[in-house]
Amino acid sequence: MGRSTYDFSDETVVVTGGASGIGRAVARRFGDAGATVVVADIRDEPKDEGESTPTHEAIEDGPGRATFVQTDVSKPADVESVVEAAREFGGIDVMVNNAGIYREASVVETPVDAFDQVMAINVRGVFLGCRAAARDMLARDEPGCIVNTASISSEYAQLGHTMYDGSKGAVMMITRVAALELARFGIRVNAVAPGIIETTFGTGNPEPPGGSEETFFVDDADVPAVDDVEITPEIPMDRMGTPDDLAGSYLFLASDDADYMTGHLQYVDGGYQIL
Repeated sequence: MGRSTYDFSDETVVVTGGASGIGRAVARRFGDAGATVVVADIRDEPKDEGESTPTHEAIEDGPGRATFVQTDVSKPADVESVVEAAREFGGIDVMVNNAGIYREASVVETPVDAFDQVMAINVRGVFLGCRAAARDMLARDEPGCIVNTASISSEYAQLGHTMYDGSKGAVMMITRVAALELARFGIRVNAVAPGIIETTFGTGNPEPPGGSEETFFVDDADVPAVDDVEITPEIPMDRMGTPDDLAGSYLFLASDDADYMTGHLQYVDGGYQIL
């Protein structure tokens, strides 16, 4: 089957969490399409096994341009720094709010500080990214696209996922409300909902639904530990996904081919949501 090609040569794309995993694949695909990519992450070194070249440097080796901005997406000042960097290239045309972390524990085991951290990055980070990008687009009176990384966890409950599922459910609703509010200004807001994605993060473990960074367990409560419970059903396509399986969906949602789509949650999960 053929593969879609896109031309983003006149556009500036911000990708948060772009140093590794899903974000790296998305950033590089936009770079291959000629975009100027602002890679925003807490570090520029990739965590992917076998990768050592920072994403922005890898993009510069191809047809795109790129820069790196050290960013904690939960901090408004850091997010504003990303906007300022994008303005050096004309302003944000596409905002990809992808940065996120993963913590796993049952509802009775979950520490408040772990819950707060997940919400700060996965929810507050997406909110700040949407707000900053929309403000930049409105200030320049330019249409644009925002693509958030949601998850199958946005709509499907899983054991041990109080923090993660809750955060990704919030991402889904931020996407839909922002889409509703910004449609009349020509700003489209959609989300990609990954399934179980195979990345290594230096451990060889698959990435949990929707992208992840770390896992948090607490096993001292008098309840079954979540790591003793099967939480992942069989995937109909009989394999985990890869970051490259996802990247094309971000480009599609940011392209003119999706010009009449907003508020949409696009599943890329090997059929997981069928079960």
